[in-house]
Amino acid sequence: MQKFTRQEKIKILFSFPVIVAALGYFVDIYDLLLFGIVRVPSLNDLHLNPDVAGTIIINYQMVGLLLGGILWGMLGDKKGRLSVLFGSILVYSLANIACGFLPQINFGDKVMVYAILRFIAGFGLAGELGVGITLVSESLPKELRALGTSMVAGFGILGAVVVELTVELAGSWTTAYFIGGFLGLTLLFLRVSVSESLIFNVVKANSDVKRGNFVSFFTNKDRFFRYIKCISIGLPIWFCIGILIFMANQFAPEMGIKSINPGKAILWTYLFAAAGDFSSGFIAQKLKSRKKTMTYFLIFTIIGVVLLLFSGTNSENKYYFFCAWIGLGTGFWALFITLAAEQFGTNLRSTATTTIPNIVRGMVPIMLFAFDFFKQNTSVINAAALVAVIVFGIALYSVLTIEETHHKDLDFLD
Repeated sequence: MQKFTRQEKIKILFSFPVIVAALGYFVDIYDLLLFGIVRVPSLNDLHLNPDVAGTIIINYQMVGLLLGGILWGMLGDKKGRLSVLFGSILVYSLANIACGFLPQINFGDKVMVYAILRFIAGFGLAGELGVGITLVSESLPKELRALGTSMVAGFGILGAVVVELTVELAGSWTTAYFIGGFLGLTLLFLRVSVSESLIFNVVKANSDVKRGNFVSFFTNKDRFFRYIKCISIGLPIWFCIGILIFMANQFAPEMGIKSINPGKAILWTYLFAAAGDFSSGFIAQKLKSRKKTMTYFLIFTIIGVVLLLFSGTNSENKYYFFCAWIGLGTGFWALFITLAAEQFGTNLRSTATTTIPNIVRGMVPIMLFAFDFFKQNTSVINAAALVAVIVFGIALYSVLTIEETHHKDLDFLD
């Protein structure tokens, strides 16, 4: 195992690829959560129903993430990591700027126009994190991978805090969309100085190696189960975000709370998720185990969800407290994506690392459908609990049975 001095660690962890990837994820999170924060005011201004239209638009955005994850992931393995980072950021930046002009758009069905723009934004956003984590994972020594990717996610998640503050300070949801778009375009120029992964360049030079074949995840039993387990581990994170956080206002009446601001719920969740992502890398490094770290984080999150739903949460501040708890517990997003990157060879790594988190995000409509289905015969709280039992059960089984990758070299093919 290679040893590094403190100065060497600082130099590696604050290298240009890590900094640019962190800034990229910052903009990714800003733009991804922007609609969740401005959903109610933007739809009210457009004279649309926040609950009905909001669900449709969120679903379009998540489907865009799912489809974009497949395309950008394959392109990352076929054409290179950098080409995807340039293309994806251009797409979602322009889509966000277009969302800022929605009040001036007077043609077509406003719900569908908004939904299509969020679909395009989601499609573009899909290429940001997975390919960024792939590039960082392949650029850093294995001893520092978890720390590097945790820094990317820990800083990037602060984009959720900034977007809430931006909306409040700007006083206009359209301005927040413009800022998000221009942040992305600024990042595009920074990326010009980033170099391609050396590991990928070696594989690219070998014309006999098949790269970016998405279908190959389903043609080999071992590869298929690795893929499904990686997806399953991330499901609880977006169950918490998609149902307990985004839909926080739906829990208020049943809990006897006058109102819950989804924007503030997102702010507290992601503020503590940033702390979780920073700490998860260091904990994994200390325990020398991705699996143990994620297991502990999942258990901590389960306790928070149970207390939120069944401990008598009867005030807005108590709800935000448990949002912070859950945010800290779900702060293993970067570690989960790092595990995915380490499970697959260089010829499939971008495809896996980009599609897996976006399939997790793309499962939000299915979890919302299950949540709405259960609500027909039980309370909002019990409906959320039923979905939680399913997703957390699958995640715990998956993390306990998947391969440990802490000391795994990434210079291999699948």
